[in-house]
Amino acid sequence: MYTSFFGLNEKPFAITPDPRYLYLSERHTEALAHLAYGISEAGGFIQLTGEVGTGKTTVLRSLLQQLPSHCDVALILNPRVTPAEFLLAICDELHVQVPEGSAGSVKALVDILTHFLLDAHGRNRRIVLMVDEAQNLDADVLEQVRLLTNLETATQKLLQIILIGQPELREVLARPELRQLAQRITGRYHLEALKKGETIAYVRHRARVAGATRDLFTAGAQRELHRLSGGVPRIINVIADRALLGAFTREDPVVNGPLVRRAASEVYGRPVLAPWVRWLAIGGAAAGIALLGVVMWRAWPALDRPGSPAVAATAAEPAAGAPEPAPARVALGAVLAKDPASTTADAAFGSLFSLWGAPFQPGNGVACDQALSHGLSCVWQRGSFAQLELINRPAILSLVDAEGATHQVVLSELGDDSARLLVGGGETRVPVTELDDYWFGEFLVLWRPAAAGQRPLRAGMRGDDVRWLRQGLQQLSGLPATADGDYFDAELEQLVENFQRSRRLAVDGIAGLQTQLVLDAALGMPGTPTLAQAEPQAGA
Repeated sequence: MYTSFFGLNEKPFAITPDPRYLYLSERHTEALAHLAYGISEAGGFIQLTGEVGTGKTTVLRSLLQQLPSHCDVALILNPRVTPAEFLLAICDELHVQVPEGSAGSVKALVDILTHFLLDAHGRNRRIVLMVDEAQNLDADVLEQVRLLTNLETATQKLLQIILIGQPELREVLARPELRQLAQRITGRYHLEALKKGETIAYVRHRARVAGATRDLFTAGAQRELHRLSGGVPRIINVIADRALLGAFTREDPVVNGPLVRRAASEVYGRPVLAPWVRWLAIGGAAAGIALLGVVMWRAWPALDRPGSPAVAATAAEPAAGAPEPAPARVALGAVLAKDPASTTADAAFGSLFSLWGAPFQPGNGVACDQALSHGLSCVWQRGSFAQLELINRPAILSLVDAEGATHQVVLSELGDDSARLLVGGGETRVPVTELDDYWFGEFLVLWRPAAAGQRPLRAGMRGDDVRWLRQGLQQLSGLPATADGDYFDAELEQLVENFQRSRRLAVDGIAGLQTQLVLDAALGMPGTPTLAQAEPQAGA
């Protein structure tokens, strides 16, 4: 993936709520303070709301890592349950033993919880109930939540409750039948999206945590990330991750604004234009209307007179023998839009199989299973044009057009400046730069492995695939072939490392799938289709 290309230890924009990546904006700091208050102070409810993806769960995970030693927390992540199931889940979280006959009784479960809470109070333990996605709680479960706050001593509540949810939670608690519960909420906080400056700081923070030593996004790309995400951290993560992948496939060391827009187009499934395009279109339309008015005003008198030059020019026939205008070059977008049925996965597999001289039958099972019956194996990867050149095998590319639709085409030839695509039984040659506008790095190739089953080959292994690996590397290195070399020893490990280093692969001494594919391409087995353009013949 792109992590090593950018010098990262891991992907910086994963959407999992990892507290290490928590960026404490002003709003997140206040939210965390509200939750901490809910734990340290007794009584009532604390309510935290925020739009989807604004970081509520990440804040919650961070809070759990900062709990005081005297706190025990029951965290409920799936609130779509009955009152009895809700109480039983609390008991499970707090490791409270529930007799089998009491599991379905609300009264029995409340009695068990009351006894546990009184015992915990006597041991100076604070019990906190946190409910995530609380907007999904049914009214009867919310009423049971309210009743739990009745568990108290003469001086304090035995259970502190924190409700975390989307903005709909506020609407739920505003219902007349839940007014008693709403009156017990002692703290409310709404987590908003990041401001532009916070978005920029957020992106830099996550990159630094992942090991970046420089900015991965230009200033324009950072502004576009904020504009296209609305400052919502989860959307920032998704777009930024796709943008980094796009930069990797282009071998660009930094992400710019157009790459962010391309990534957002893929995420949203629709074209995303630069902010100036709208204003240019509005200004252009206004200017066009004004210009049309001027032209019509000046042309009107001439058009009104019979025999005028304007009328004569309009009626004139093309001169005999005049050359026909050159046909406009068909753009890739027009090719993809011409016949959607020609860019389906089945159509692409049919073209790819034919290059290998193998029949493909649409609808007759999974394509890659059909490939196995012909001694071929499918490999799906994300990468760059440079990676395709190393593998040197025809590939199915997944392209995304301006409307967000996905197309599958076969790349049958790749040169420095142009590429040949197989689409709908025909061939289309396009500039690599134009193809790059539609391709986000996803591709599938077929290859013929030396042995059944694909596996990474490393020191200590034995088999026919190890023998193929050794003989192939010896052939490329000009070394004499070994009669029997089916054991992966230290000598073979050194050969693998040398080969990886020569092909700019990750040097680890392990012949993974990528190393095997590149080795297979380097050996150039007869009858194997390749991407490289044929050398021009002498005198041609």
